Amino acid sequence: MAKQEAALHRLDGALVWEGFKELLPISLFVIVFGAAFGLAATQAGLNDASIIAMSAMVFAGASQFAALELWGPQVPFFTLMATVFAINARHLLMGATLYPWLSHHSPAKRYGVMFVASDANWAMAMQAFGRGRPGLGLVLGGGIALWSFWVLGTWLGLHFGSAVQDPASLGLDMVMGCFLLAMVVGGEKNLRMLLIWTVAAGASLLAWRYLPENSHVVVGALAGGLAGLAWGRRSHEH
Repeated sequence: MAKQEAALHRLDGALVWEGFKELLPISLFVIVFGAAFGLAATQAGLNDASIIAMSAMVFAGASQFAALELWGPQVPFFTLMATVFAINARHLLMGATLYPWLSHHSPAKRYGVMFVASDANWAMAMQAFGRGRPGLGLVLGGGIALWSFWVLGTWLGLHFGSAVQDPASLGLDMVMGCFLLAMVVGGEKNLRMLLIWTVAAGASLLAWRYLPENSHVVVGALAGGLAGLAWGRRSHEH
């Protein structure tokens, strides 16, 4: 058992390369959204260097688009910061779920892995852990693939973005949703997971209906995380 647990914590070049290759197909779709962001950022008045820097350092499509909506002659800094934090709050839960395996590595490695963590590579990693396979290579390698194509797409958008102004019109906005749904369907199936997803989905729908825009992402993630935490405490008590 100890050897099996140690294997799950592995993070080496071979695993990172495998993770890169596994996320490569979904990364190709990221180029289109990166191009759309590059075009939108140009139209918002940002210069090329700032746009590329934002995609390289922030690496969060939804919050980057949200930031553009708030951009203007006088940028509301605290509103912008709160909006970006709210949209990306789910990364706190991603980090918490990955911590049992990340804790065996140095802080530099932990933050390096989490820098490129996103919905897609996190979902694949958790599925791998559920099957008894090491998953950190999927987070890091897959994240590098996603990050690279996001930045590449942003650069292409600066020069050729007019070719793809609205990815949603091509149905490409459904790709990531379908991918994540496939991860859920193919993942671990038990009463605990059913409860977590039900609570998260219900809370997210209610927040979408009654709370401010984009808050459903935070509410759903927190509700699902708390449900999982409560179930874990209940299991330990019994």
